[in-house]
Amino acid sequence: MITKNNILWAAISGRPRSLIPSLAFGLLFIVLGSTVGADETADLLAEQKVMLDTLWVMIAGFLVFFMNAGFALVETGFCRSKNAVNILAKNFIVFGIACLTFWATGFALMFGDGNGYIGLAGFFLRGADNSPMMGDTYSGVYSAISWAGVPLEAKFFFQLVFAATAATIVSGAVAERIKFQAYIMFAALLIAVMYPVTGHWIWGGGWLSDFMGTNFKDFAGSTVVHSVGGWAALAGVILLGPRMGKYRKDGSVNAIPGHNIGFATLGGLILWLGWFGFNPGSTMAADGGAIAHIATTTTMAAAAGIAAATAYAWMRLGNPDLSMIINGCLAGLVAITAPCDGVSIEGSVIIGLIAGILVVEAVITFDKLHIDDPVGALSVHLVNGIWGTLAVGLFNTEAGLLYGGGTTQLIVQAIGVAAVGAFTLIAAFLFWGLTKAILGLRVSPEEEYIGLDKSEMGLEAYPSDATTPEYKAAVMT
Repeated sequence: MITKNNILWAAISGRPRSLIPSLAFGLLFIVLGSTVGADETADLLAEQKVMLDTLWVMIAGFLVFFMNAGFALVETGFCRSKNAVNILAKNFIVFGIACLTFWATGFALMFGDGNGYIGLAGFFLRGADNSPMMGDTYSGVYSAISWAGVPLEAKFFFQLVFAATAATIVSGAVAERIKFQAYIMFAALLIAVMYPVTGHWIWGGGWLSDFMGTNFKDFAGSTVVHSVGGWAALAGVILLGPRMGKYRKDGSVNAIPGHNIGFATLGGLILWLGWFGFNPGSTMAADGGAIAHIATTTTMAAAAGIAAATAYAWMRLGNPDLSMIINGCLAGLVAITAPCDGVSIEGSVIIGLIAGILVVEAVITFDKLHIDDPVGALSVHLVNGIWGTLAVGLFNTEAGLLYGGGTTQLIVQAIGVAAVGAFTLIAAFLFWGLTKAILGLRVSPEEEYIGLDKSEMGLEAYPSDATTPEYKAAVMT
C-alpha cells in the first residue's frame, strides 16, 4: 500500500519500506518533476541533507554533554564521602565555564583562520561560515571546519562539549585536595587558551594536519581531548602532591577506597553511552555506513578493555577489581577514539585488549611513583590517549604499519604525541603556577582532614543532622 509516509521515507533513506518500493520512489520524482525543475529538486534534497546532518550532530552533542553526568558519578564514587559535594560542584560548574570561555576565545583559536600554530579570527563566534557543502563559495573565517555542512552554531556546540570533557578529566586527578576556586581558574585557562592551541594544530588546519606530507590522524580526540586533559592533570597532580595518608613513611601505598562503587558503575555506563555521540558524532554528517562502523569499533574496543582489565587485574592484584573493570572500559574507549573510523573490528578488539592491560599497569606504576590520582584519570586518559593515537599508525587499514602502510604514519603520530605533550605539559605548569600565585592551589591540612564539603562548600552530601544533639534539642522543644 502506497502512503505518504512510505514516499517520504523513500526520499530520506533510499530504502522504501512498502512492498513496491520502485513504484513509490518513482511516484515521488514524478510529483517533484511536475511541480519543480531539476535545480529546485536538487536544492530541496540538499536542504534535507543539511537538516539530517544537523539533527545527527546535535543529538551526538547531547550525548557527549550527558557524559558530564558520567564523569561526576565516576569521580564522586571513587572518592570519599566527605568530598562528594565538592567533586559534584566541580563537574557541574565546568560546563558553564566551558560555554563562556570556548565561546569567547577557544573556538576562534582552534578553528579560526590564522597560521599553522593558532587561529586569529572569529572570536565570540563573530565570523561568517559559508560552507562549500551548502553550495556557496567559502568566504568565512573558519575554513578548517568548513567541510562540515551544518550550521556554524551546530559546529560550535559539538566542539564545545568536547572542550568541556578535557577540563573534566583534570577534576578527577586533582580531587580531594585542590581549592575550588583554583580548579575554576585553571579550567577556564585550559579551555580558553591551552586546549584550543593544540586542537588548532590537528583539527584547525595547523602544522600537524599536513606534516611530512602526511595527515596526523586523530578522528575523535584521543590526543586532542584525552591526552591534553591528561597532561594538564599530570602537571596539577605533581604540583599538588599526594593526599594526606596516601603513602606511608616507608613508601608503601595506603589504599583510600571510594565511598560509592554504585555511583562509579553507573557513571561508567553513562560514559560508555556518551561515547556513541563522541566517536560516531565526529562524522558531523548523517553517514549511515560510517556511523555504524564507528559505533561498532567503539563498542568492541570497550568490551575488549573490560575483558583485559578484568583478567589482568585478577592476575596482578589477586581479585577482579571492579574499579579496574570500569577503568578498563573507559581505557578501551579512549584508545579507540583516534582510530575508530579507520580500523577493522579485529583491530579495535586488539586496541581495546592492550588498553585494558595498560590501564591496570599504569595505575600501579603511578602509585609506585607516588603520583596520587584518586580516580585513575591519568591511566585512562593520558596513557591510553597516547596509545590510541599511536595505534592509528599500526592498525589503520589504509596507512597503518600492520596493513602494509609503512612507518610514515606511525612516525607522524609519534611526533604529534610528543609535540602536543611537551606543549601542554609546559603550558599547564605555567597556568598552574599562575593559579597558585593568585589563589593558591591546595587546601590546608585541617581542611583536607575534615573534608572539602565542610571546609569549602558548607554543605554535606550525607548530612547526619538526624543524630546530632542540636537536632534532638530542636525537635524536642
